[in-house]
Amino acid sequence: MAAVMQRILKDSFSRFRPSSVNYRTYTRLAEVGRLESPKEGKYETGQLFLHKIFGYRGVTLFPWTARVYDRDLSTSDSSEETESNPSNAFVHPRVVNGQSQTFYQVLIDSRDCAHVRTQTEAVTFLGNQEDSRSLYALPGLDYVSHDDILPYTATKEQVINHELFDKFLQPDPNKDPPFRARETLRLWQDKNHPWLEMNQVHRETTEDVRVTVIPFYMGCRSNHNLSIYWWRYCIRIENMGEKAVQLRERHWRIFSQSGNLETINGRGVVGQEPVLSKSLPAFQYSSHVSLQASSGHMWGTFRMEREGGYMFDCKIPPFSLESKAEV
Repeated sequence: MAAVMQRILKDSFSRFRPSSVNYRTYTRLAEVGRLESPKEGKYETGQLFLHKIFGYRGVTLFPWTARVYDRDLSTSDSSEETESNPSNAFVHPRVVNGQSQTFYQVLIDSRDCAHVRTQTEAVTFLGNQEDSRSLYALPGLDYVSHDDILPYTATKEQVINHELFDKFLQPDPNKDPPFRARETLRLWQDKNHPWLEMNQVHRETTEDVRVTVIPFYMGCRSNHNLSIYWWRYCIRIENMGEKAVQLRERHWRIFSQSGNLETINGRGVVGQEPVLSKSLPAFQYSSHVSLQASSGHMWGTFRMEREGGYMFDCKIPPFSLESKAEV
């Protein structure tokens, strides 16, 4: 956030443009928009924004309403009960708060994709063939909470650079924001609703490191007369403290309603061991899990190393894996 705010002068912000000439690197500062005051109500389709944490430019497509279960506000600790009985890993909302919050499906500006600490090909879906286990990614799509949006108005004709921008949105100078949804966006939303839909968010903080998990049901596919259920989960790890920490290991427990309990251990996440510092406090990634049962749940820890070599386990909040009827 600090790196982003350094670019904001008065009510306008700019982006650095690196280029290579004669083996030397130069930068050019160009104004791309003027910041607006954040809104309390929902942002409309076509709202340009700057991501508060990751700093990329984007545009809102449509909102989702999700229940946020924040274990920092829980009234009891279920960790011992979870270990003794894995079927109790998902604590019901009576133990944690379940406030409704607005999130947005957004497009990420392709010019910023290489410079942000989040996967820009993280929204995936299953193939259409019933016997297929192939996963396909839609580049430059993300989910953003209302609190992470810094709205702005573009200067001149600067808009979001994304191959789907003109297919989903069209200019409308009589609107604010001056874009409206095309029919293709409405049809796309309805058609792909099952694997896009988000309805629950889970958060927990350990020693100033907050982990947020958003699970998505992707669908069921058949494989040699077995039904395989697939989920995608998006994880954001954020350092809320002053001292830098580095993610070293991951430890997962996956419980299936069929009675199976699986343990997964490994170095880092998605091939990285990210450092979370004051200037770069967050890292976001997505992964997948499949079960031979229609439901289950997951929980675990990230092994973190703080400056000076101090190690601690950061809790990953338990979250449910729930399937839905497919149409």
